[in-house]
Amino acid sequence: MHGPACAQRGSVRRNKNMGIFDFLSKNKSDQPPRASQKEIARLERLLGNKLSQNFDRQEAIQELGRMGTAQAAAALLKRFDWVLDPSITDQEEKESCMRGIVAAGEDALEPIREYCQKAESLTWPLKVLRAIVKDEAQAARELLNVLEKFDTEYVRNAEPKVQLIQALEAYPSEEVRTAVEPFLGDMSEPVRFTSATTLFAVNDPQSLPALVTALESDESRRIQNRIAQGLVDRAWTIPSELADSVKKALPPGFRLVGDKVQKG
Repeated sequence: MHGPACAQRGSVRRNKNMGIFDFLSKNKSDQPPRASQKEIARLERLLGNKLSQNFDRQEAIQELGRMGTAQAAAALLKRFDWVLDPSITDQEEKESCMRGIVAAGEDALEPIREYCQKAESLTWPLKVLRAIVKDEAQAARELLNVLEKFDTEYVRNAEPKVQLIQALEAYPSEEVRTAVEPFLGDMSEPVRFTSATTLFAVNDPQSLPALVTALESDESRRIQNRIAQGLVDRAWTIPSELADSVKKALPPGFRLVGDKVQKG
């Protein structure tokens, strides 16, 4: 068949085909871009090097953020390894990285866990973790799982332990108490101090034996004062079996009156 009718049918077919192609093209463009391991490694190198050009780093952050994968999240975490001057640029880049990691959702949790085991500071990864995990119980479990990988032995940089134990203040529970108590005996004085502070924030008198042991054995006057002041603030009843130990271990300025520690 020839003529206008045939031309019209051909036009309809072409329009239908174009509609299908447009639909497929649109769907394809809506998907996050896929990148090879080689490309992700290249972008990761840019983020890990403070000598990279600002424009190149920002472009790398944007590309990785659009991917929304665990691999991209692991690469973005590298930007938290170092500090850039001026500080405002450093803050902006790290906030952009945070948004990119959060975009990966729970797929980013495993890279965050791995990163926390070797990072010099956990300030940013803990921010990211809290932004991804909204449920408090799950957030506490994530922090406890990371803390579980640390022990009380000497480490060159104890800051990650301090930051983790400090973050657990927000999630008082029996699990937090039992996980933090061993760190009263850590080799690092700041870790021991933070552990005592977190235990008082948990506010469970079952910590008394561990805190009294620390009060007796710790040579740091700062920690002795922290524990003594915590006992005053919480007004916990000192059981008779611990009374003698508390009396002997209290630093100057504190005393046991009856079954309570008082100042003065």
